[in-house]
Amino acid sequence: MDAVVGRHETGRVGFGTGTSIVCKALMEQEGVYFPDAHLDPEKMAALAIAGHTVLGFDVVMPLFSVCHEAAAMGCDVHWGGPDAMPEPGKFIYSSADDIHIPADLLRQAPCRVPLAAISLLKKRLGEDAGVCGKVMGSWTLAYHLFGVENFLIGTIDDPSETHRILERLAPVTLSFARAQIEAGADCLLLADHATRDLCSPNAYREFLMRMHRQIAAELPVPLILHICGDTTDRIGLINRTGLACFHWDTKCGPPWKVRDLAGDRLALMGGVSNFLLLDGTPEQVAAAAAEAVAAGIDIVGPECAVPLGTPLANLKAIAAVDRPGGRE
Repeated sequence: MDAVVGRHETGRVGFGTGTSIVCKALMEQEGVYFPDAHLDPEKMAALAIAGHTVLGFDVVMPLFSVCHEAAAMGCDVHWGGPDAMPEPGKFIYSSADDIHIPADLLRQAPCRVPLAAISLLKKRLGEDAGVCGKVMGSWTLAYHLFGVENFLIGTIDDPSETHRILERLAPVTLSFARAQIEAGADCLLLADHATRDLCSPNAYREFLMRMHRQIAAELPVPLILHICGDTTDRIGLINRTGLACFHWDTKCGPPWKVRDLAGDRLALMGGVSNFLLLDGTPEQVAAAAAEAVAAGIDIVGPECAVPLGTPLANLKAIAAVDRPGGRE
């Protein structure tokens, strides 16, 4: 996967995603359901490996929620069910001084379980598919721990406090990332939900570019940044962080446009709309995947965590298209 995620071989194409591929139909087929798949390493690994064995993806990722770090930090998380994704509960902090990282953060079940699942996946898959870990960046962690509205108001009213919050949360991201690499992750998705609706280009420059550059420099595996929504105004900035890959949302426009904005260095993941996956036909999904392949998207797959109602046939259609470069 490094040849694709790191764009060492331009034109080599993979299939997969760094976000959740779990839908109700996949749960039913595998006999593994939410919330158990968030809290049991064997069940988590079983659903994740289905991304390769059932969907034909070259990369699998076992963290199906965005709540693991928040839960380990003490946030009350509702872990959902077959019809619901997990959601963080009421925020627990009001200032940077409140932030306390538990000494046993990685031994807490919300972190311990995915670490065990990654180890299982690496042993079972070997070189057949890449194992992708997932961590939340400080910006996303702050949403969960401080509340979205409170945190975003602070970026305007008290930028210095915002910097303190982000810096004090950074060790959570880095420690969980390093533990996932040690467990066997070949690459990592860094989720930092700094879409233009919530974070202006100037705010991205002020608060996140340096942090993303630091994370990319400190971790020894390719990092895939995921940001939802239209990010056309910051893809050029992301390209300057040293991050290996950007997982983009189709709200940015057609894949050729995103490829042009990203330039030759930054690898791209995504290309298939969640709306199309939910309501389209397998033929329409395959056409979108083929368009992404033709445009030079390096890892073609869903743009974000797939809706739970997604038909399994639509997910299978993604990796069924022809591609140059052979299978990773």
